[in-house]
Formats: sequence, C-alpha cells, structure tokens
Amino acid sequence: MSENITIHHYDLSREKRNNRNQHKSFVLWFTGLSGSGKSTIANKVEAALFEKNKQVYSLDGDNIRSGINKGLGFTKEDRYENLRRIAEVAKLFVDAGHITVAAFVSPTYKDRDLVKNIIGEKDFIEVFVDTSLEECERRDVKGLYKKARAGEIKNFTGIDAPYDAPKNPDIHIKTEEKTVDQAVEEILNHINTLI
Repeated sequence: MSENITIHHYDLSREKRNNRNQHKSFVLWFTGLSGSGKSTIANKVEAALFEKNKQVYSLDGDNIRSGINKGLGFTKEDRYENLRRIAEVAKLFVDAGHITVAAFVSPTYKDRDLVKNIIGEKDFIEVFVDTSLEECERRDVKGLYKKARAGEIKNFTGIDAPYDAPKNPDIHIKTEEKTVDQAVEEILNHINTLI
C-alpha cells in the first residue's frame, strides 16, 4: 500500500447498518463447476431474502466479468485477481449491511481461502453446489464444455483446469438429489439462525 494513503473512518458503522436492517450482514459464497446450478440457486435465494425484507445483493461471475473485471482473462493469475477483486467488493457490501450472494466457480482451495481471508471467516458461508462433471456437461447451458472439449476454450475448470471440491463446506447442496426449491429451503434454514 502506498504511504500516501490514509484510511478514513466514517461515523456510520456496519453495526449501525445491521441494526437498522434488523439482520446481520455476511457473504453466501456459492462454489461449483460451471453449469452446476450456482447462479440459478443463488438467484432464488436472493429473491427469497428480498421477499423477507432483507438487504441483499448478488454478485455473479459473468456479470462481474462484463464490468469491473472486464480486462481479465482465464489464466491462473487472472482468475486469482478476479476473485481477489470480487472478495473486496463483497467485503464492502458486508460493511454496507447487506447479505451478499456470490456465485463463482472459485475452483481451488487457495482461491476460496483468499476470499475467506479478505471477507473474514466469520462473515463467509461456503455453499458447495455439488454437481458431477457429467451432469454439468449434459446441461451445458452456455455451450462452454463443448467448446472446451474442442480446444476452443483453454484453462476450463473441470476439463483442463482443476476443481478442488470443498472438504467441509458450511452448506453442501447435491443438485442431482434435490430440486432448486429444496436447495433454496436448505440454505434459508441454515442462515435463519444468523439473521
């Protein structure tokens, strides 16, 4: 950090915002392969929380890459920087008093540890959207697996880049055994004690 930067502390704190919102702020971090259902489930969780008058906002991989992270590619270094920036944005939303719903492949333990360290462990809830590679390829909603198999996309998670499945996620959703609505209900039940 530059020695010319001074952190300014404002009068409005996260605690004051949480009190006004009548709920705690934290991050629900959805991880899983492309096509696993992360964004679909995250979208429904956001809508359900909004209907309960919670301050909530979603951050999604494709949306972020079309704006703040537009110039980043999919190299190992760019993926790391992509997640670092997203974690910093999520941390700002937590400070603003929002429940932040974040849906990102975040393929490695190192990636998710980076995010957790930036946001803070007590504010980070890891949701593993567990879907087999075979099922993700069968769905292939965006046609990405087909392109990756044809060599048109390099460093694609699950094909020629690794995915480290979380060992102890806070919430483990097996999408091949549950409907989207059942997954949403499980997540809401888990966080009810937090909000």
